[in-house]
Amino acid sequence: MRLAYDARMRVGAFDYEAAFEAEGEVVVLFGHSGAGKSLTLQAIAGLLRPEAGRISLGDRVLFDSAGGVHLPPQARGVGYVVQELALFPHMTVGENVAFAVQGPRDVRAARVRPLLEGLEIADYEDRLPGTLSGGQRQRVALARALARDVPLLLLDEPFSALDASLRRTMRAELLRLRAEMGLTVVFVTHDLREAHLLADRLAVFDHGRILQFDRREEVFRHPRSRRVAELTGVANILRGVVTGYGPAAGAAVGSAGAPGSAGGLVDVQVGGALLRAPERGWRPGVGSTVDVALRAERINLRRGAPREIADVNLVQAVVEEEHAYGAGFTLRFRALGAGPALEVDLPSRPYEVLGVGDRKAWTLELPPEDLHLMPVEEGAGLPSVAGEDA
Repeated sequence: MRLAYDARMRVGAFDYEAAFEAEGEVVVLFGHSGAGKSLTLQAIAGLLRPEAGRISLGDRVLFDSAGGVHLPPQARGVGYVVQELALFPHMTVGENVAFAVQGPRDVRAARVRPLLEGLEIADYEDRLPGTLSGGQRQRVALARALARDVPLLLLDEPFSALDASLRRTMRAELLRLRAEMGLTVVFVTHDLREAHLLADRLAVFDHGRILQFDRREEVFRHPRSRRVAELTGVANILRGVVTGYGPAAGAAVGSAGAPGSAGGLVDVQVGGALLRAPERGWRPGVGSTVDVALRAERINLRRGAPREIADVNLVQAVVEEEHAYGAGFTLRFRALGAGPALEVDLPSRPYEVLGVGDRKAWTLELPPEDLHLMPVEEGAGLPSVAGEDA
């Protein structure tokens, strides 16, 4: 069922204004604490009344400031799960879930039992919440939220208190439920990995505003601004100057210095090195300053010096810092000559096969398709380069 959300209000130190839609998908609201994510769920659920706007679910209007509509929470038909699960400690698992179902005992039992079985907690039906593990209590909370047969599920950082193994299990469970029940899910998190794993579409919040709302990969690979890039974990945000345009590989070459056709390349001077990036429909003027976003996992390590490899977007560099974390390594490089400082993420297997631990000097390949140009925002300071201020 389609959720259409548009709300405005004054909240604390900022003016909140957000609008998005969701239907049969997981929309993740992502951002730092206090950015307005949880307020959004509260407004949808009816726990908070915006000053202006309109919220609808299917053909039902939940809130409309112009029409004076503000349905109470119990009339909205949404499931809502928060981090603090608020299960009734004196009720059994079955009673907690049945509490959300109206009707006689047999009707409630017919609704509750399939949910408990589907979430693999039927064996705990007669146990109290205090005797369950964190993951089991999360399943009970989900079952109670779904017991009313709701088309919309609101989840406010429900897995943040669980350990890594349980979080993986509960994320998989949520995606299964979404697919099997045709749910629309709005999920709040400040965990970047969780956002990437769950989102069909991603809304990036900052100080009460949605900076970008798009398909997950579009947001991660092509952030709209430097701030979005920072919030979504882009380690390399490089300041550069546009020096010209050229056609993409295989395209006909136009007049010298003229912008290429759609799909052409932009030449950008970054730290004394010439890099090329796709136009992607935006053509900054020659001589203008731009920010270049490049995710750390998109950089390739190659042996040999740039002059020996005859390719574009190559920077000769040396490893200055190395950090191991579980299944991978983060490497910080300093350019040998022209080029920016860069951060590279490398999985353990390529790290071992390439022998990175025994070699400091490398040629870094920055694939043109992985570079993304962004306008320099007014008032923005110097860019972050390899996770540090330049």
